[in-house]
Amino acid sequence: MLRWFMCKSVYIALVCIVCGVMLACDKGESPDASEQAGVVMGETAPDFTLENMQGEEVTLSDLRGKVVLLNFWATWCPPCREEIPSMEKLYQHFEGQAFEMLAINVEENGPEVVGKFFEDKSHSFPILFDPQARAQRLYNVSKYPETFVVDRNGIVVEHVMGAIDWMQPSVVEYLENL
Repeated sequence: MLRWFMCKSVYIALVCIVCGVMLACDKGESPDASEQAGVVMGETAPDFTLENMQGEEVTLSDLRGKVVLLNFWATWCPPCREEIPSMEKLYQHFEGQAFEMLAINVEENGPEVVGKFFEDKSHSFPILFDPQARAQRLYNVSKYPETFVVDRNGIVVEHVMGAIDWMQPSVVEYLENL
């Protein structure tokens, strides 16, 4: 009986930990399709202007003619941190091509925490800051990471919720075909 109780306790503890991690990356209720008026697959991506790490403004519509990967993330989100190495490899893979990656940090103190986060990690892809959550509201982002793929014409063609390995051959091929 004691062994069964201990196994059950361990199982319950593991379920609690997994749920806690999942909730840590959730910023609220998942909106249904009718609430996602800001992002409609097959339509023009909502435009925004945000500052990068150098304090320069980056406007999405200025990137027309390129495939753009918009990734909303936070330093405190384990799945976000997990996918960053594959994002870096993807960015390097497409270097010099009509491709851009915008990693949009959603934290209010983004410049401070992102600088510390990347002290011991290298990255070359652009990081933008959305401290007032303007782009997050435009894209109705509620979980992290959340990624949108915008084609060369500025059309939203893909929406990915959660972390993935961006260097999976099928993902790379999909982006190359855009």
